[in-house]
Amino acid sequence: MARAGCQADAETVMRVVAPLLLIWIAVCSATPVFAHASLAASEPRDGAVLTEAPKRVELHFNESVTAGAVHLIDATGKLRDDAAVDAKDDAITVTVPPDWPQGTSILSYRVISADGHPVAGSVTFSVGAPTATRAPDNTGGGINVLIWLARIGLYLGLFAGIGGTFFVRWIAREEAASPVIFAALLTGMLSAVASLGLQGLDVLGLPLSSLAVATPWTIALGTSLGPSLLIAITAFGLAVAAMRSTRAGRALSAVALSGVGLALAASGHAATAPPQMLTRPAMFLHGVGVAFWLGALAPLVAILWSRKSAALPIVHRFSTSAMPVVAILAFAGLVLATVQLESFGALVTTRYGIILSIKLALVAVLLGLAALNRFRLTPALASDSNAAKLLSRSILLECAVAFAILAVVAGWRFTPPPRSLVPDAPLAVHIHTDKAMFQVLISPGRVGTDSFVLQLMNSDGSLLHAKEATLTLSIPSRGIEEIERPGVLGTDGFWHVTNVPLSVAGRWHMRIDALVTDFEKITLEDDFEVATE
Repeated sequence: MARAGCQADAETVMRVVAPLLLIWIAVCSATPVFAHASLAASEPRDGAVLTEAPKRVELHFNESVTAGAVHLIDATGKLRDDAAVDAKDDAITVTVPPDWPQGTSILSYRVISADGHPVAGSVTFSVGAPTATRAPDNTGGGINVLIWLARIGLYLGLFAGIGGTFFVRWIAREEAASPVIFAALLTGMLSAVASLGLQGLDVLGLPLSSLAVATPWTIALGTSLGPSLLIAITAFGLAVAAMRSTRAGRALSAVALSGVGLALAASGHAATAPPQMLTRPAMFLHGVGVAFWLGALAPLVAILWSRKSAALPIVHRFSTSAMPVVAILAFAGLVLATVQLESFGALVTTRYGIILSIKLALVAVLLGLAALNRFRLTPALASDSNAAKLLSRSILLECAVAFAILAVVAGWRFTPPPRSLVPDAPLAVHIHTDKAMFQVLISPGRVGTDSFVLQLMNSDGSLLHAKEATLTLSIPSRGIEEIERPGVLGTDGFWHVTNVPLSVAGRWHMRIDALVTDFEKITLEDDFEVATE
């Protein structure tokens, strides 16, 4: 009988492990991509003022993207459906219809990055004088809140539901499951389905009523989040089967636990960051470790409340096995954080880093409670009748802290990691005469404090050797007189002028004086447009 049961377990494991192994191989061998798409440049440049309407507007991203909702709004506030949109690799081109009105126009875009997250933004350009044009709001203010809540529900299902199932089968070694685990699994499954639909709405910028049509669901399935959620739903089903099966429950729960790691490694910021042969396995281990740890909390409280006499060996088994798991979890998390942040300062200077800092603070509290439970309250179970009550209260506090961590981490859905942030491309001004040509790079090219790089060249493109270079700026029409700054020759052969105050937006006049010899000076002049921040 025992041999037949083992054979049935082995057959069940092979049936469910084989397809998941194929998915894991596909996930880990995926083509490396960046962590999150960002707009690298646009033509015309954001905030540009043009004398005539452009024939097309081009958006260039730092990785290949899929176009979601791309809208061109003219200066009258009209959404122009006659503007053709073409997406190819990392570029999106929008053809501007003829007879384009003067004023400020807006190109609003929502694209899907390789990690499955929608990226939204707008680029403005003006024909003639800038005007006050605003894009209509078609997205609905509550969509992000629903996405956040669905992400929390998904985490509860993966960690408390599947992790709890694994604990019951492998650590507690019981047949019956806690109703809390079934509730978590149901919450996770419903949240996964909701996340899929909300993803489609977010990509296309549609209202909640559009969930009744197939379009957002189809679009969402085409993103990397689609396979991730399908893996999660499969894992939920396996966990339910594990709780109902007496012969294959342990095997099914183990495969379901691996499904947690697979689902998290298939999509998201960390999983899709290069090098993927490192980040995907790290995400897998991190997800499995979190599920092992957090999944044990609710069942442990139930056991401590209902069967105090049986609690001691179960708590001992969990605390003994949890220590290496938490060590692996921490190491995988450190690897992922290092890849995503790139610098220690990003912990406090970026939104992604601030979320991580809050998470780490909460994790420190969680580790403190775990240490208290492991080294003080657990040994006291054998001799102190009040220890079970104290331990259960401490674990309940762990549950509250763990929920806070999940709520905070769900905010990463809306925040790109620092490594994917693309700095604004500098404003480039080219001045060319028969005698010389100057290329000027202005960073960031917006109102505030800017830096100038003066690339002085002869008419044939060779480097112009000057003894001095002076930059002079003014806006005569606004009554701003000349601001003169000397250039400093850098090791790159170009002249640098830093900390230049461009206090107002508008069309600035620039003059560059290059002293070639004591008796020869070359002066070139041009205008450039400074946009608001």
